[in-house]
Amino acid sequence: MSEIVDQINDVHRQVGTREVPDGEARTVLLRRTYDAAIEDVWDACTDPQRISRWFLPVSGDLKLGGHYQLEGNAGGEILRCEPPRLLAVSWLFGENPGFSEVEVRLSAEGEERTVFELEHVAVVPPEMWDQFGPGAVGVGWDGALLGLALHLVGQTPADPAAWQTSDEAREFMTRSSAAWGAAYEASGAPAEVAAATMRATTAFYVPQG
Repeated sequence: MSEIVDQINDVHRQVGTREVPDGEARTVLLRRTYDAAIEDVWDACTDPQRISRWFLPVSGDLKLGGHYQLEGNAGGEILRCEPPRLLAVSWLFGENPGFSEVEVRLSAEGEERTVFELEHVAVVPPEMWDQFGPGAVGVGWDGALLGLALHLVGQTPADPAAWQTSDEAREFMTRSSAAWGAAYEASGAPAEVAAATMRATTAFYVPQG
């Protein structure tokens, strides 16, 4: 249990807004430090074989201007690629996804530590944001950062799908949802609104019964 709490507490979460060509976008930012060299973290985030070990299988023309597709998830275009510090992609899922981009920024903190930042900027349907707030994508990204943390120290679960339904995973997602509720409130959302979106997010990721 303490390890789950540590993994949650290792991440700084921030919620905001930004103007994009399609209108007002919502932003979620995650930041944490990994005990790994920047080149290793970059390789883990860009090598398709390594990505499949901690995130999802990926296919496509994985170069600047090329397109990628994550198995059963998002796809899009590789917009910026500046090794080993910056990767930006469009993040499109489903029909008529609208504006959605993800940017990963890395910075070295000494030879064996790397500050990892992931920012997801998207125009979100108001009804979805009103129900779930930032947790809808935030919990998923927390899981990705956990997967990367385990991969970098050689502790990736043998069966990630089975882990998703474990008590440990349910506890992780519950605590992640609460952390995003707190980040939403810290961004200026009324406490009762943040609490309601947190409850809806938890019920979605950790259904009871």
